[in-house]
Amino acid sequence: MKIRHFLYNAFLVEDETIKIAIDPGQNLWLFNLHSLIPKKEWDSVTHVLVTHGDPDHYYQADRVAIAANAPLIMNASMVKQEGSETCILVPRRGKVEFESFSGEFSTLNVGETLEINGAKITAIKTQHGPIEYSILGFKRRRTPSPQERTGFGSIGFFIDVNGKTVLNLGDSLIQQEWTGLKPDVLMLPIGGFGNSIWTMDVTDALQAVRLIAPKLVIPCHYNVPFILKKKFAQADDQYFKREVEKMGIECRIMNSGDEIKI
Repeated sequence: MKIRHFLYNAFLVEDETIKIAIDPGQNLWLFNLHSLIPKKEWDSVTHVLVTHGDPDHYYQADRVAIAANAPLIMNASMVKQEGSETCILVPRRGKVEFESFSGEFSTLNVGETLEINGAKITAIKTQHGPIEYSILGFKRRRTPSPQERTGFGSIGFFIDVNGKTVLNLGDSLIQQEWTGLKPDVLMLPIGGFGNSIWTMDVTDALQAVRLIAPKLVIPCHYNVPFILKKKFAQADDQYFKREVEKMGIECRIMNSGDEIKI
């Protein structure tokens, strides 16, 4: 299995027959807006997984799915029926709105498992934390709710591809339900600010690693570009790596475009 990372929570997970795009969103730095997963990769994708509706995770998801003729897989709350039309959460607007989608899709609720095109995918409970940030000196805080776009449809994915397992937790606070999942690879955010802001911070992420007991950990969604900042959601990844390795677990730091094989 080959894993590539493209900032935030964007990953490609692939082997000889499967190429899964996780959270194919948008780079959100105002001076370099672009698709996180390069367009040259889109046509060969076999599955598109979306952990929630924020633009850094979801912005390009429908486009990738249509370009690849691949199923778009996400929380059931991100899909609704309006008359005879099946609609998905609009990827490129700031409000909770739905629009018609003509591509292939599948939905999951927490605890459900889907076997599709050679991959077995189970929905895992996650919870997006509130966002707090400053723009031009003004502090803003947004707390997810059923009517709030931030974190809409939050869900994690336990993915089994030919016996290799990957757990991706999107943007989440720590959940006790993760205990003993034991994937081969764990992808989890470490860029929270403490006090349950945004996602897990390094301290909470280390506790999550203890709960989950993976073989390999890839930290993500930290030191990312956001609006006017080149490094938002800052975290000390080297400290995190050292602490994970003290548990006897491998940890790999991946920059945008990096690739590892397991």
